Amino acid sequence: MNEYNGWANYATWRINLEILGDIEFEDRVSADDLKEIVEDCVFTNFDTCDTPRLVEDYAKAFISEVNFYEIARSINEEIDLQTKNEY
Repeated sequence: MNEYNGWANYATWRINLEILGDIEFEDRVSADDLKEIVEDCVFTNFDTCDTPRLVEDYAKAFISEVNFYEIARSINEEIDLQTKNEY
């Protein structure tokens, strides 16, 4: 995939924007932490579609394209900057 709005790809940008972007992280995060948050958000309350398996498969494919390391780095840089400014 190609870079999108400064992120590794469209999926990474979109997940950060719509799911992770409004979360106020106080501690550093790992890519695995972020992936778990997104998967819980997407799959835990999913029962509104006539073909949930198909939609779930598409969602899994989309999430697999997300660069969680890039999002974690961005969040951690912001936390480090805030921490640095506090002292």
